[in-house]
Amino acid sequence: MDIDRPANVSFFDFVGGTQLLQGEDTRTVMPVLLIGICVSGAVCNLLVLLIFIRDFRNGRGSEVKALLASLASTDLVILLLCAPVRAVTYYRQTWTLGSFACRTSDWFQHSCIVAKTLILAATTKAKHTLIPRTTASGPLYSPTWVHGALGFIWIVSMMFPIPQMLFASLLSRGSDFVCVSEMPVCASDFMSLFYKIYPTVTFVAPVIFTIAYYTKTLYTAVNHAPSPQHQSKVVLVLLCLSGALGLMLLPEWGTFTWIRLGYNKPPVGLMMFAQVLLYACSSLSPVILMTMYDDVRQGLVALWFITTCRSNKRVPAIKCPQTEGNGAEVGANAVGNAVSQMKEATFPDVEHFWTGRRNTNVEDEHDPVPWEKEEKML
Repeated sequence: MDIDRPANVSFFDFVGGTQLLQGEDTRTVMPVLLIGICVSGAVCNLLVLLIFIRDFRNGRGSEVKALLASLASTDLVILLLCAPVRAVTYYRQTWTLGSFACRTSDWFQHSCIVAKTLILAATTKAKHTLIPRTTASGPLYSPTWVHGALGFIWIVSMMFPIPQMLFASLLSRGSDFVCVSEMPVCASDFMSLFYKIYPTVTFVAPVIFTIAYYTKTLYTAVNHAPSPQHQSKVVLVLLCLSGALGLMLLPEWGTFTWIRLGYNKPPVGLMMFAQVLLYACSSLSPVILMTMYDDVRQGLVALWFITTCRSNKRVPAIKCPQTEGNGAEVGANAVGNAVSQMKEATFPDVEHFWTGRRNTNVEDEHDPVPWEKEEKML
């Protein structure tokens, strides 16, 4: 990884992953590890997105679910677009993806990271209750602020990392190229101040605020709320998401800021570990939702039953319940079918008993009540 820093730049760093590494182990292990994290995390985030889409179509959406769906979408983009770039770079040891990808790779990844942090901070404003449907008098509630907040978050997230796009460039090294970030000496004073404000505003402050808010809310819900079960569970899920994001992104932000402020580069192993944790965070978030969030867990069970029913359509012995129509119609049809089957069913012992009673002819001399027969004859 040895490369000389030009004299007219204040800092020099690789973009899109550490390049020019020595050793075949790194070239093999890192791409395999990143691809494994990418595939598993993409599948989990897709499942979470399907569950949230199904909830909104069935009228069980909420503001928190809308923001969590946006968070899952951001994680999915990171895993599908950013992680493969790092895997290719570690495998080839040089930059082979062109000038446009060199300039935009770090900018786009940091935009997604900042958006994740701000979306979790926005959940502190969101309601955990269901969004009511509209009535004849008009809509009871319109989640306009959620759309506005997401638009504002993405605009801010794309504006802050613009310097990473401006300072990125391709550097020729023999017949190969490496993608580097070079900051001129003339901009060092301003950028030194910027790289102190940038991590504070986009990572440190939102994470501390979110964790403190949900810690206080969880304490209040457990000790003072009249029925804290459901609310405390949702708050605990959001607290775990915020804590995991803060801990797993801390090494990436730490190494990023340390290098940009002009200090000596941290060890290569620490930078690689920070990048792995960054992508692992995007894979861990859906796992937290699927294991701790009741609505997501129930949605997984529903998706499993739907998949099982579709796969068993050709098997006549296994019949899945029909879901067409409303629940009252389905229940009424089932009860009617059960009653008709009970009417048609016969019990052999009781039928034999009453048949014997009907076919029994009592002779006159053995009739215990002969006067009843005489009265009928009269």
